[in-house]
Order: sequence, then C-alpha cells, then structure tokens
Amino acid sequence: MAKGSKVLHFDLAHDRPTNKELLGVLLGRSGKLRAPTIRTGATLLVGYNRELLEAYLTR
Repeated sequence: MAKGSKVLHFDLAHDRPTNKELLGVLLGRSGKLRAPTIRTGATLLVGYNRELLEAYLTR
C-alpha cells in the first residue's frame, strides 16, 4: 500500500490486521478503492509509488 511517499506492507497470512484497519487504508474518502490498484500474483499494490510499481511490474 503506497500512501504519498509512505509505503505500508501487510502480511495477511501471518499478521493480519482487522478488516476495519485494512479498509481504512485501502479505501479513499469517497469509499472507493484507491487508484491505481494492481494485483500481481498474491500481491495487491494499492496507490502510486513509482519505484514499487516498477519493481513489481518488471519481474
């Protein structure tokens, strides 16, 4: 999850946050999923961070 220059990592298999916490970072003020949102394998990239997107999309 990229939010501005801040990047958040969630490991849902080992240390899952509550649904309320996840929705708080995944949804924008309008209640819609933040953009861009890209699923690559088991990873969900949400928000814009150029370095992070390039790293995952060029694998």
